[in-house]
Amino acid sequence: MSERDRLAERFEAERPRLRAVAYRLLGSPSDADDAVQEAWLRLNRSDAEAIESLEAWLTTVVARVALNMLRSRRTRREEPFDDHVPEPAAEADGADPELEALLADSVGLALLVVLETLTPAERLAFVLHDMFAVPFDEIAPIVDRSPDAARQLASRARRRVRGVEPTREVDPAAQQEVVEAFLAAARDGDFEALLAVLDPDVVLRADMGTGELLEVHGAEAVASRARVYAQMRLLVRPVRINGTPGWASFNDDDLFSVGAFFARGERIVEMTFITNPARLETLELADFGDPLAQS
Repeated sequence: MSERDRLAERFEAERPRLRAVAYRLLGSPSDADDAVQEAWLRLNRSDAEAIESLEAWLTTVVARVALNMLRSRRTRREEPFDDHVPEPAAEADGADPELEALLADSVGLALLVVLETLTPAERLAFVLHDMFAVPFDEIAPIVDRSPDAARQLASRARRRVRGVEPTREVDPAAQQEVVEAFLAAARDGDFEALLAVLDPDVVLRADMGTGELLEVHGAEAVASRARVYAQMRLLVRPVRINGTPGWASFNDDDLFSVGAFFARGERIVEMTFITNPARLETLELADFGDPLAQS
């Protein structure tokens, strides 16, 4: 095996972790792939034998690339951080091993929405330290700050993120039951049943493609919207969105929306969905099995 082949083999072993880092930093599987590919190109142009720790070197490169991409978004103001739902990683159960690796210790859409509100430096410091245990001494030069300043960035981000639970702390089967109960109630137009599975302070966030993020608060308001949505007679199929139960709805054969739920106990506390056609085009949804509901 040539030196180049051995280097490629080592890089492929690191790819799943690098893609997970990049996705949490960028909120987009496609952008994450671009960042990881750029890391490979830079590795090929470098003296690999002089790299002391390939894992740390690649993590730093991916982080720097992602930071530049985040800053570029803000400079162009094409994607205001608080004006859209992040691009989800969607899959049928067990359909894509690469996505399963990407979403190991999964980060849900609700957390990604909060991460989008952070500054690029805050997001990088929080993601690298709190999610991937990168020391602040290594984060500091990436954000061009001292280690103490990098620690403060992560601390500010942590305060914003507090209360958004990672999906690994909940029971997927229980989540699925709540989702199915909600969809059945919506299908039947049962307002009281909808209220029964919605937390009184439930929050619905939606990227409709208008340039602004729609937010609806409260069980009655969300239930009313769900009944209107059900009247469109869409075909709804089960799908996992960022590791949590959700749905993909179709108008004939065309993908109309994808959505994710987050529940505590027997009540839904967060709903996030996307109907923005430009964002839906980035998703490659295959067969998601039998319909959950025919509205």
